[in-house]
Amino acid sequence: MKLRAPALPLITVDPYFSVWSCGDALNFTPTVHWTGAKNEIFGTVTVDGVTESFLGYRNKIKKMTETYRDFDALNTRVTMENEKIRLFVRFMTPLLPDNLTLLSRPVSYMIVSYESRDKEKHDVRINLTVNATLCKNHALDDDGVDVTCPEIEGLPTIRMGNKNQRPLSESGDNIRINWGYFLCAVKDPAAVWEKEPEELWRAPLAYRTSSAVKEGEDRLFLFAYDDVFSIDYFGTPLKSLWNRDGKTIEEAIAEAAKDYPVCKEAADTFSDAMTAKAYLSGGEKYADLCSLAYRQVIAAHKLAVAPDGKILWISKECFSNGCAATVDVSYPSIPMFLLYNPELVKGMLRPIYHYVESGSWNFDFAPHDVGQFPILHGQVYGLNRETGKLQDRFQMPVEECGNMIIMETNIALAERNADFAKEHYDTLKAWAEYLIRFGDDPEDQLCTDDFAGHLAHNCNLTLKAILGIAGMGILADMLGDHTAAEHYRALAKEKAEGFMTRAANGDGSTRLAFDRPGTYSMKYNMVWDKVWGTGLFPADFVREELETLISHTNRYGLPLDNRADYTKSDWLVWTATMADSRTLFGKFISPLWRAYNESASRVPMTDWFDTLSGLEVSFQHRSVQGGLFMKMLADDGKLHL
Repeated sequence: MKLRAPALPLITVDPYFSVWSCGDALNFTPTVHWTGAKNEIFGTVTVDGVTESFLGYRNKIKKMTETYRDFDALNTRVTMENEKIRLFVRFMTPLLPDNLTLLSRPVSYMIVSYESRDKEKHDVRINLTVNATLCKNHALDDDGVDVTCPEIEGLPTIRMGNKNQRPLSESGDNIRINWGYFLCAVKDPAAVWEKEPEELWRAPLAYRTSSAVKEGEDRLFLFAYDDVFSIDYFGTPLKSLWNRDGKTIEEAIAEAAKDYPVCKEAADTFSDAMTAKAYLSGGEKYADLCSLAYRQVIAAHKLAVAPDGKILWISKECFSNGCAATVDVSYPSIPMFLLYNPELVKGMLRPIYHYVESGSWNFDFAPHDVGQFPILHGQVYGLNRETGKLQDRFQMPVEECGNMIIMETNIALAERNADFAKEHYDTLKAWAEYLIRFGDDPEDQLCTDDFAGHLAHNCNLTLKAILGIAGMGILADMLGDHTAAEHYRALAKEKAEGFMTRAANGDGSTRLAFDRPGTYSMKYNMVWDKVWGTGLFPADFVREELETLISHTNRYGLPLDNRADYTKSDWLVWTATMADSRTLFGKFISPLWRAYNESASRVPMTDWFDTLSGLEVSFQHRSVQGGLFMKMLADDGKLHL
């Protein structure tokens, strides 16, 4: 792996249970939550009585030298050295997409081992300190945290949690969990957890353990979090999949300790296969990007079980406004899930259908979201807090109608049946009618790129409408409604032909908006025409568009459009995927790889950054990086008609 990750994933389970390292070495900076707030874990190794750090940061403690780091889809590996030993540190969370129980189990592993460098025998101890920042959002104090030290089937364990337990009592964006219990277990019966003296730790509550280890022996640490309840689903508190039948966190930890060899092998197999697939599809740099994105994308979701027993895959709109189950955040993320488990895409859509079909949504277009994570009580985007009403100006009618139909079409194609769409066919038809009525030349409204502001006559929204109508034709055909299917296909073809005329600049490129000649934008929504093989846009038209766009590329990527120098990583890869050659695809991808490799913004992958400086504009740790898998999805061919 050659990419210098701006932030290394260590523990990646869900939007709350998240620990990252954001420095040039694992022991240069404190470990943090994806928001940047401290989630502190500190590791040292004592060799023949001399202690040096290998994980996290403390002033005045000597550091080991990091000599190697690497990551793949499910593993982060780091090697540290001093003059006596070489220390191997591995973090792994078995987020296997075809095993939903394991995917949702909130247990992550750290494995530490060593070898002698000087060929001498040494007395070596691995020391680990965990801090109550891991279980509280607000200021720490001893009175505010309950701490116990249970033993779980021979595993000495620390358990800490807020004394004031109010599950699902807060929602928001840039916050951490303030309820539930953090646990850390070590696979060493002789280890003991004890409170660390305050003078050694700037925060007032930290516990540490120490474990002797022999050369070549793995010392296993397990990090876990019991959130008690995961999602407030329209007034009903829901558990996650792993504990829906009453399994305790202690049972999950014991199970994870026994499962480690199997999980390790499965994680390696999955990661190797994903890397190979990405490399064949787009080359080494593309494989780097997908490998770094995978854990982040998964950990921006929570897997819960609805009252009817069906799964819900709830995203959090990280570093934006914290919206839950956001339609235009789900939309860019789906390529990864369509590749590995389309059932998760259904889990994204179920909350939207529930909200609309329960009668709680009073518009003839699709909603933007169903709440603010982890509380799903209805749309909050554009909500006037004083009146309790949604503001018309902050809706995304064409955007969200098109997104829902396109996502539904992809589920049907991935599974080669439209049974899921059949359950919601009337709702989908109503949204398709909205696209037919208003998609040709959208009024002044927002699209998913709402940070750029309102835009009338938005060409990308018209493309969204065209592909949404085409998708509706596919669904109708699969459901045996052939007359309707022909109607939708004919409309999509007619509207695509009109688009190519009205959007043309005359030089092979198309405009940002129909009334703005000489402008440009990435036409990322057009990618589904290639993925599905619907043939709405001729190859020459697409090729000329991409060849014109590539001329606008800066050092760190192609700008989203002519209005600013910033870009969106997901849309950039969707645009590049339409290229008809590996060479042209690479011209789009290389600057994106360079942005993450060189950016001074040391955060979990940002999807919104400046193409001149490489610096984050905003947004980090977002699920939309699932969109980076679009090239693999297109090459896979599983969605092609």
